[in-house]
Amino acid sequence: MTADIKPLYVLNGPNLNRLGKREPEIYGKTTLAEVEAFCRDAAGDWKVEFRQTNSEERMIDWIHEAIDEGSAIIINPAGWTFTSIAILDALKMFPGPIIEFHISNVHRREAIYHKSLVSMTATAVMAGLGAEGYGIAVAAIRDLVRRRQR
Repeated sequence: MTADIKPLYVLNGPNLNRLGKREPEIYGKTTLAEVEAFCRDAAGDWKVEFRQTNSEERMIDWIHEAIDEGSAIIINPAGWTFTSIAILDALKMFPGPIIEFHISNVHRREAIYHKSLVSMTATAVMAGLGAEGYGIAVAAIRDLVRRRQR
């Protein structure tokens, strides 16, 4: 991937700033700073906008920014996955590939975690690979962007 490709947006939702401390039996002990390093390493020279927020409004603003400035989105919407029509509507406007990412396998958890609104617009869904799976998601979305360029 060359540096002239628009940036990859890696967007993380509520409570992910607590990675490494929050329910380590589910989410592991990897911190958000380590997740960012996984993403940047996997991206190589591709610019990455890596962000986390507990504010739904801010998340929507970042998706709007990605619509104008980005080539791809990896989003871990966390709790908003199952509740936010506003985030779904914002993502519907994004013209590039979107990977919905979850650290845990949401389908092995309580039923409340089984119905994703974001999946309705995501190009692909990745779940259950742990925090290290972010690097795999970056590699996958790089391939999706390359295919669209052909």
